[in-house]
Amino acid sequence: MNLDAYSAVHSPQWDRLRFLGRKRRLTGQESDELLQLYQSVSAELSLIRSVEAESELSASLSANLATARTRFTGARSNFFADVARFFTISLPAAFFRLRWLTVAVGVFFVIISALFAVWTSSNPDVLAALGSDARLQQLVNHDFVDYYSSNPAASFAGSVWTNNAWIAAQCVAFGVTGVFVPYSLFANAQGIGMSAGVMFAYGRGDVFFIYILPHGLMELTSIFIAAAAGLRIFWAWVSPGPRSRLDSLALEGRSLMTVALGLVFVLFVSGLVEAFVTPSSLPVWAKIGIGALVLAGYWTYTLVLGRRAWLAGERGDLSEDDAGAAAISR
Repeated sequence: MNLDAYSAVHSPQWDRLRFLGRKRRLTGQESDELLQLYQSVSAELSLIRSVEAESELSASLSANLATARTRFTGARSNFFADVARFFTISLPAAFFRLRWLTVAVGVFFVIISALFAVWTSSNPDVLAALGSDARLQQLVNHDFVDYYSSNPAASFAGSVWTNNAWIAAQCVAFGVTGVFVPYSLFANAQGIGMSAGVMFAYGRGDVFFIYILPHGLMELTSIFIAAAAGLRIFWAWVSPGPRSRLDSLALEGRSLMTVALGLVFVLFVSGLVEAFVTPSSLPVWAKIGIGALVLAGYWTYTLVLGRRAWLAGERGDLSEDDAGAAAISR
């Protein structure tokens, strides 16, 4: 079928559909006409897509049909229904996609941190380069612990939340470079590892874990998830498969930005734990237990709801109507 000739014959009908779909008020006769046009143009779009799956023409017709459909079906889906779909389908599906890569990133991070911790704690020259003995004594005996109660808990929680959410968003957004995520992971692993090394060198290793684990279990996992999403976006244009690089990057980026938004809520929870649980007078087992429960809640959410959504064909992307054409028009 010659699409140019087909378009020339049917373009008046398509223009009429676009005009009626955007008209502010419709008469009864125009409403009937809009419905008839919608049905016929839908059939024509199906025929066009059987010849060429995605094109600028099919994308344009799809957009006009969506506008027309809104006119006779009413408003968009209910806001609360959209929110429910996000948290029960889109977000867990996106988390589930990243489960193994999240674990791999976490293992890499822990190994690098452990190596820096051993290197720092066992090397007097490294300790000397980090500061005088008096300065390090101040750090391990006071500053490390006082940090978690240096500000009112609510204010501290907000500060931690926004900072970590920003780091997570950067990992997703700049993951496409292929450089930002590995560098960010390495720098953070180095910082945590060297802090642990100093604490262990002065016999305060137990304090390090007591104050890191309650919130760190979920907080660090969130960063691993964001890093995994960024790496997936990078790989989308390195190895696009049957799609073009731009199409693959657009699809993967749109899907995994869901992760950045979802992590805002996850990091809010870990921020509350860091501000209210980590510096509290609760027994050590209770503080670490709360952190472990939060982490277990995340993995239960991901593996149960995420697997269910994944098996249903969800990948964390927008709905078909919101996403539009699957390919970039050329």
